[in-house]
Amino acid sequence: MSLLPRLAPALTAFFFSPFLSSLPRLRASLCALLLSLLTINPAWAEMLQGRVVGVADGDTITVLDADKSQHKIRLAGIDAPEKKQPYGQRSKQHLSDLVYGQTVAVEWQKRDRYGRIIGKVWRGETDVCLSQLQSGMAWHYKQYNKDLPPADRLSYAAAEQKARSGAAGLWQEGRPVAPWDFRRKKAD
Repeated sequence: MSLLPRLAPALTAFFFSPFLSSLPRLRASLCALLLSLLTINPAWAEMLQGRVVGVADGDTITVLDADKSQHKIRLAGIDAPEKKQPYGQRSKQHLSDLVYGQTVAVEWQKRDRYGRIIGKVWRGETDVCLSQLQSGMAWHYKQYNKDLPPADRLSYAAAEQKARSGAAGLWQEGRPVAPWDFRRKKAD
């Protein structure tokens, strides 16, 4: 799930390589930099696990944890069509097919103004946020890119672009209206 455990063997080999062993000051500096990046600015600070007991729309789910507490989760980095928009119901159904009744893990670090946890949702090894983008069921929510790890920014942008060019899901529409524009027009 997290990138660090996947990188740990490569980082260990790099830091203890003969090249860096011959340059102890460089190795010490790189270690200090890596540790500061990992401790000062963690990509995801909390982990929540539970079973999905509700799907509100294409980017919001309800997770029931082991203590039987329910948590509203807003999928990080994406924005799905509103229910009354074209593809709104299909996006919700796609997300439901992916996670409803399934055990998920949610990596998160903050809540939105409605109290929902904003997080990256995993079903096993599947990044659910990325899956919604790849299927053309959501937009990459670039307005909140600063809240995503750099690797997710890149993969989410690429997934949306590939879905657009392949006319997947909502990209079959001639000019789909982004949910943030739909909400703004509705508020006016």
